[in-house]
Amino acid sequence: MSDDLTQRSALPADLVTLLDDWPRAGWSDVPGFEGLSAFWLDRHLGFRDLLGGLQRDAEQAAAHKIDPNRWHQRLLRGGEQLVQGLIGHHQIEDHSYFPAMQRLEPRLARGFDLLDADHHALDALLDGFVTAANDALQAPDIREAALVFHARLAPFERALIRHLEDEEDLVIPVILKHQMG
Repeated sequence: MSDDLTQRSALPADLVTLLDDWPRAGWSDVPGFEGLSAFWLDRHLGFRDLLGGLQRDAEQAAAHKIDPNRWHQRLLRGGEQLVQGLIGHHQIEDHSYFPAMQRLEPRLARGFDLLDADHHALDALLDGFVTAANDALQAPDIREAALVFHARLAPFERALIRHLEDEEDLVIPVILKHQMG
C-alpha cells in the first residue's frame, strides 16, 4: 500500500489499530464525542459540502441552468472558503493537534507524518484548484469553462476525500481514547 496520497486507498493497517476499540460506527455514542471529535468531523463535512457545491454549480453552469454571474460569484466565494479553510485547518493540525496527539500515541508517529505529507500534497493540488478556478472565471465560453473546471476538480476531490477519511480514522480514535478537548 502506498503512502502517496494520490495512490493510497486507505491508511496502512498498523496506523488504524485504534479503530478496533473506537470503531467509526460508534463514535457518536462515546462520552465526550460532542467536543473536539464532533467539531473535527463538522469541519471535514464543511469541506466536503463546499467541494460538492462547487461541483454541482459547475455542472449547472455547463448545462446553462445557472446564471453565469451567479456561478462566478459562487465559485469565488466557495473557492475562497474552501482554500482558506483548508489552509487554516491544516496549519492548526500540523502545529498544534498532531504534535499533541503524537505525544499521546507515539506508535502512530508515522501516521501523523503521513497526514502532514498529505497537507503538502494538498497544497500543490490547492494551487491547481486556484488556477482552474481563475481560468474558469476568465474564460469567455461559460459552458466550456464549467466543463474544464469540473474535470480539473476531480483529482483534487479524490485526494481531499481520501485525506479526510484517513485523517478521521487516525485522529478521532485518539481524541476519543484520550478525551481530548
